[in-house]
Amino acid sequence: MKILILKYRNIGDVLLSTALVSNLKHYFPNALIDFAVNKETEDILKHNPNLNKVYSYDRDIESNSSLLKKISYEIKNLLFFRRQKYDILINLTEGDRGVLIALFSGAEKKFSFKPRRGLLKFSNFFDQYGYESDYIHTVERDLQFLNFLGYEKYSNKIDIFWTKEDETIVDDILKKNNLGNYVHIHPVSRWMYKCWENDRMAHLVDFISLNSDLKVVITGSNSKKEIAHIDSIIPLCKSPPINLSGLFTLNQLAYLSSKARFFFGIDSAPMHIAAAVGTKVVALFGSSSPEIWGPWDNNQGSTYQDIIGVQHNGQHKVFSHTDRSIFFDKNIKKGNGMVSIQIQDVLNEIKKYL
Repeated sequence: MKILILKYRNIGDVLLSTALVSNLKHYFPNALIDFAVNKETEDILKHNPNLNKVYSYDRDIESNSSLLKKISYEIKNLLFFRRQKYDILINLTEGDRGVLIALFSGAEKKFSFKPRRGLLKFSNFFDQYGYESDYIHTVERDLQFLNFLGYEKYSNKIDIFWTKEDETIVDDILKKNNLGNYVHIHPVSRWMYKCWENDRMAHLVDFISLNSDLKVVITGSNSKKEIAHIDSIIPLCKSPPINLSGLFTLNQLAYLSSKARFFFGIDSAPMHIAAAVGTKVVALFGSSSPEIWGPWDNNQGSTYQDIIGVQHNGQHKVFSHTDRSIFFDKNIKKGNGMVSIQIQDVLNEIKKYL
């Protein structure tokens, strides 16, 4: 049997889909399970023993090529999946690409979410459509496709894997910086309006450094925007953290998080990675709903609500706010909910982790 999963979304979205992968492998142990994703997310699935192949879609071709080249690339993509002869196809994306691949795949059983825009939202190519809700976590949303195949959830676990070589690279950097017990802070996101105020983040770094024997490690991707944001936080710290931004792959970042005392950050892919490897997470949710995107607990799943205040889910803790409106401060896009999360409330909870 051959199964294809499609998820053309972002890094965290793809990671949260790995629970579906492991459940499918449990019920279909001899199946070849393939996963199609955007190119920038493929490392999340790297080394996953439950997968046969990972196929990546290069969005740069879509963005930077001529119309003729775009059309040619899309047609080759469709014909490629047609040749694979899948028995089951599960489309976890609401966009047109997944629908078109499903339509041309020839798969015997096809499941999907309804497209949200365009003419394809009126299509009816699938055996069954998934239920979408603002009150269900993304992991549970994806796991519902098990029910369409006649199975119940077997495991809650989301997974990311790394190699011994990844461990060696990270361990060498930790040793070089004399890092034993540390807190992992990832203060940035691809969407910068999710970020907390710089002075509050710096205050938190100092609070941890001055009130414990823990060192603070800050990470960010190698994007110029994220590095610039972190560079604006560090000078505000009286006890500067160890800045390891731009040094790690996603798999290496996962290993780094696994060795941390706890993780602090905002709604971002590294937050989901930390939760996946079993590290305690404290996260701020002022621009997104923890009901949908909260740090997943591999043991109990999710109990988050869309409320104002602090809430616990297994070993994780989130501060959430329901005002997700956007404003501009000196041409910087910010979220009202994030600004509303106060530093002292966060410090009161962080004390319990120290």
